[in-house]
Amino acid sequence: MSHPSKNQSGSEKTSSRNDQQVKSTRRRFIQSSSTAVAAGIVVPQFIVKEKGFAANDDTIRVGLIGCGGRGTGAASQAMKADSNVMLTAMGDMYSDRLDVSYNALKKAAEDKIQVTPDNKFTGFDAYKKVLESGVDLVILATPPGFRPMHLRAAVDAGKHIFCEKPMATDAPGLRSVIASATDAKAKKLALVAGYCWRYNYARRELYDKIHNGAIGDVRSIYATYYTGPVKPMPADDTRAPGMSDLDWQVRNWYNFTWLSGDSLVEQAIHSVDKIAWCMKDEPPVKAVATGGRQIPNNSGNIFDHFAVYYEYANGLRAYLGSRQIAGCHNENNDYIHGAKGIGEILGWSRVQIRGEENWRYQGKNNDMYQTEHDELFESIRKGNPINDGEWMTSSTMMGLMGRMAAYTGKEITWEQAMNSQEKLVPDFFEPNMELPIRPMSLPGVTPFV
Repeated sequence: MSHPSKNQSGSEKTSSRNDQQVKSTRRRFIQSSSTAVAAGIVVPQFIVKEKGFAANDDTIRVGLIGCGGRGTGAASQAMKADSNVMLTAMGDMYSDRLDVSYNALKKAAEDKIQVTPDNKFTGFDAYKKVLESGVDLVILATPPGFRPMHLRAAVDAGKHIFCEKPMATDAPGLRSVIASATDAKAKKLALVAGYCWRYNYARRELYDKIHNGAIGDVRSIYATYYTGPVKPMPADDTRAPGMSDLDWQVRNWYNFTWLSGDSLVEQAIHSVDKIAWCMKDEPPVKAVATGGRQIPNNSGNIFDHFAVYYEYANGLRAYLGSRQIAGCHNENNDYIHGAKGIGEILGWSRVQIRGEENWRYQGKNNDMYQTEHDELFESIRKGNPINDGEWMTSSTMMGLMGRMAAYTGKEITWEQAMNSQEKLVPDFFEPNMELPIRPMSLPGVTPFV
């Protein structure tokens, strides 16, 4: 499949709900998450298994689950991240995508691509076969709707994980991811998230300065992600005769909310994540939003524009504007206003502070996609595996919360979003199953569930 996706084990016990307005702190996020998870998910007991890779003569075997463009890119970066790593298994729903990915990877890193025909798996159970093939680490890069299921299986199988963003497309899936990330930490499994800007040196330095008072108290944040269409939905009459509902939607996954999460949750989530990063990953109290569809998208059901307004416990507001419409102004910037200055990220290169003390990033410009994998493999070799679980789930929930507010036209609190019962992803999959397309959401009409 192509890309652009903690429970307390066995416990049925839930903490009492606090009737007061949710506090915007990391601790509160963990408490809210644990409550929601314990209320709805039971995870089998596991045995912690230690597997060291300290010696560089220990080969780390990698499996790729999801062989689209992002998965192929991530696998290529993984092959460059460590001198003794091999790709030994690949899985995708479709053989044509797997073959294209395999050929590209073989051309780029022939010696490290050791995937035999027996270790090329297709179909909905391909992820299970990759996990059973003897790999040590998996790259999860399928459409995000499948992420919770695949992450749960990878953690249960004791694999280190690179997990593309976003981590879920609905709240039940996100609660599953929270449980899986918690269990991964207990098992000492690496879990690195595909929120790539967190691995960019310039942005790391900027947010470190902001957190240390370089612009004073943060007063407001405005983030933009204005761009053209990412994967336009083909005309309905191009659907091949006999093509199942499931195949049609998965082949065009970006255009269906249950698979992508919508444009806010799949692409503009990077800007949401930078807002969260600036706020030290303290969740907002509530959100209101607008959004809709200006340009017809055939049978797809995602919006092409959003404006989300997040409010924090201290009264600070963060604003996100996103759009995917051709022929419009494009911009991917961040403006962080503080009491003593303004932090700015202008496009892909210019990172600066204007205020009492001006500053502009002058350091090394790294390949953040490569750094994700470099630091992932280094942490495994050192026996101190990275776990991005807490903040990657908080950022994903912020995106889901904004979408819920836009779809319904309602003000949505953090607790409402965390405990939403709306399940978009089917409980099971069959090759020729009927899968009606959910109608486009209508603010003021679509209910909050």
